[in-house]
Parts: sequence; structure tokens; C-alpha cells
Amino acid sequence: MQQEHLFKVLVIGDLGVGKTSVIKRYVHQIFSQHYRATIGVDFALKVLHWDTDTVIRLQLWDIAGQERYGNMTRVYYREAVGALVVFDVTRSSTFDAVLKWKQDLDTKVTLNHGRPVPAVLLANKSDQVAVQHPKLDSFCKENAFVDWFETSAKENTNIEEAVRCLVEHILANEGSGGADGDPGSLVLSGYSCKTKDRLRCGSCVKS
Repeated sequence: MQQEHLFKVLVIGDLGVGKTSVIKRYVHQIFSQHYRATIGVDFALKVLHWDTDTVIRLQLWDIAGQERYGNMTRVYYREAVGALVVFDVTRSSTFDAVLKWKQDLDTKVTLNHGRPVPAVLLANKSDQVAVQHPKLDSFCKENAFVDWFETSAKENTNIEEAVRCLVEHILANEGSGGADGDPGSLVLSGYSCKTKDRLRCGSCVKS
């Protein structure tokens, strides 16, 4: 019997880091230089035929960059089971804001037993000249990100890999009863966060 899951995933980060571009590339395989700034929140749906027995419907919530300062994020974050936290590698201030977004996320939504939802960090706009920033392997370990990827919505770099990594962690939480929904165990298949593609990506950014 085929299992179906609906997962709410937040896409958060400062204004202009490319959240909408990442979502549009992932869901529709399109890219534009001229997206308008998101006001409030926007939505997109991606259906994944994960394996022969599993269909996953990803509800991607595009949270406006200025929303962290408002009172609505608690409503937007409700029932989320994972997050992509995005910064722009060409603007160090957006990396400086990553921890504020992560802390905001952790205080407003948790899994069962009070555990934080899994979050993957996206170092976006890798097609442009990058600024220097700390080694992200240790940064993610210290700040409870499950992993990180250097991405480009323009060149379609590592976006599918990053989302797949996040979904694997969400499914693992589902299987262990760590999130709301079916506690039924699922066998994870396909892409692993620690494959050669991930390792190559993880070595892209150096301090």
C-alpha cells in the first residue's frame, strides 16, 4: 500500500538572499533575475515520488525576509517539520543573520519531545563572487543544522540535493515518532547527504 506524506517546509532568511528563486527553480525549473520581494508569505507545492511505496507532498512556505521582525512568524511556522535557511554568499550581513533566523525558528516550532525541526543551510548565489565566511561544517555542527549546501538558483546547483537531504531527516523523524503524523517506519532510498556529491559541495566554501 502506497504511503503519502504532506510535509510543511519553511524557507527563511534575510531579504534578497534568493529564497523565492530557490523555490521557483526547485518546483518549476525556472529562474528570473526580477522577482519582486515576497510580502508576508507565499506557497509552492512539490510532489516527490520518493520510492515505489512513498509519495511526499512538500508544501514550501516562502517567508518574507523582513518577517522575522514581525509577530506573524509564529503563525507561519506552525506545524512545520523542516526548514531551509538561506543566505547570500556575496553579502556577509545575510550570513550574520543566519543564527537569528535559526533561533527564531527553534523558539517558535519544535517536534515532539521538544526537539528542533531539522534545518539545512543554503549558501546561495554561488555563481557570483563569494565573500569570506567561516567554515560551514563546524558552524552547522555547533548550531544544530543537519547539513549545508552551496547553491545557485541561477545555475541549478545543489538545490535538489539540499531538499532531498532535508526530506531524509524529516522522514527519519517521522519513523522514530519525532514529528506529528504517521509513526510508521520508512526505508530511506536514493541520495544520501554524505555521498560524493555532498562532500564535493561541502568543500566548496573555505574561510
